Amino acid sequence: MRREAEPPLVRDVFPELVDELTRLLDEEGERDLSVVVHDIRLFGPCGCGDDFCQSFRTSDHPPGTPYGPRHRCVPLLPERGMLNLDVVAGRIVYVEVIDRPPLHDRRTTS
Repeated sequence: MRREAEPPLVRDVFPELVDELTRLLDEEGERDLSVVVHDIRLFGPCGCGDDFCQSFRTSDHPPGTPYGPRHRCVPLLPERGMLNLDVVAGRIVYVEVIDRPPLHDRRTTS
């Protein structure tokens, strides 16, 4: 039986974004999330197809299903665009990246 590869860490793919998220979370007093953001994985894009959206899933979650009662949205205040995190039970499960400069995959540009 072949084992599927684990999704990459977001810090390995988009290190500048993880640095920015860490800083913004610290500024918002979200210290616990600023620590766990270093370990989130890139499960896949949101799939909406909008050119202004670079959002992505950080856990396996069926599209269109609600997160449930332990969900909260954490809006951040970046200099450009929008960054929001969906958090369930202390885990970042989705990163909304809207109207921002393109993210560059550092695995392919190094």
